Amino acid sequence: MLSAKSLFQEILDNDASFRLFCSIAASGEAQGGWENGRIAALVPQSERALAPKIARHGADEDKHGRIFHALLRKRGLAPVPVPPDTDYTMLLERHGIGLTHDKLTADRPLTVADIVTYLAHSRVTEQRASEQMRLLRRHFADHPDIGRAVRMISNDEDNHLAYCHEELLRLAHAGHGRAIQRVLRECALAEIRIYRDVSLAVMTHMGRVLRWSRLRNALLAAGIHALYAWERAVGWRRMVTLEMPERRDALGGPAPKAAEFA
Repeated sequence: MLSAKSLFQEILDNDASFRLFCSIAASGEAQGGWENGRIAALVPQSERALAPKIARHGADEDKHGRIFHALLRKRGLAPVPVPPDTDYTMLLERHGIGLTHDKLTADRPLTVADIVTYLAHSRVTEQRASEQMRLLRRHFADHPDIGRAVRMISNDEDNHLAYCHEELLRLAHAGHGRAIQRVLRECALAEIRIYRDVSLAVMTHMGRVLRWSRLRNALLAAGIHALYAWERAVGWRRMVTLEMPERRDALGGPAPKAAEFA
């Protein structure tokens, strides 16, 4: 039977597919850590109070990258190069979502509009990350090898999503509401398309490694396209709504160290 649990269990049980999965995940987290670190350093003076939270976000992402590398080491595996068509963060930037590398590598302070773009982009992508990790937590929270990592990362992603909601609402009350809604909608519609493309690419690579049949590949592709159709019609709206989270000031403290996982 094709289910999220059975598919991930198959990936987990095979060294080659697990190595590819952890390599893709670690690369994306490391990229997110770098981006947040640069944004924290370039926050405009009027938003300096936000800098420690952005830095905490980046530290969490770096920690997640180290966790995925630790999972590989526990299996005696080394990371592999990430196929370009599975590079979610790179493809988002290539399609104009979020802040560009050129802007982040310059030493000029960002603007408040840049911060709005950053937070709106993060709100959309953290929605995806939170949902994915909750799915893994539901099925693998007690797994002897990956359960602890899943619980830790899932909690962090929920914190990131809560922080984005709270800060975007603060900026909306400060008069940036229309800009926030415009950027959220643009990001959400682009993200669901890129997520579809990346999902198809990941399944193709996994299918080669695990030698899936043409029928299984076709069924998985059909499921990915069906999810995209739902998200394109109505599902994207969950990514653009804003509500005050139960977790307030979710990134207000220092980031926990990954050493407790290892």
